[in-house]
Amino acid sequence: MIAVTILYPRTDDSTFDMDYYTSKHMPMLADALGDDCQGWGAANIAEGQYAAMGWAVVTSGDAFNAAMGTHGPAIMGDVPNYTNVRPEMLIGEIAGGSE
Repeated sequence: MIAVTILYPRTDDSTFDMDYYTSKHMPMLADALGDDCQGWGAANIAEGQYAAMGWAVVTSGDAFNAAMGTHGPAIMGDVPNYTNVRPEMLIGEIAGGSE
């Protein structure tokens, strides 16, 4: 199981439409992942380097890579619909947690 975290940097002129992100973009990612998406979420960040973040829990890196190989251009092409900054992505194996 992996966690995919997407971070959106805060800049002097950055914009972020959380309504679009949670109603359109993240469901698009979840649909692309299909049954391999074990859940997703999003958060506004009040202060600091990042303005917003999203995350998805995915069954494996291979499943994520396969989905992005097929649907990546559409998913990345949707980014300008909700932000004017380039997202940063972190991917890691889940080592523990709660349900």
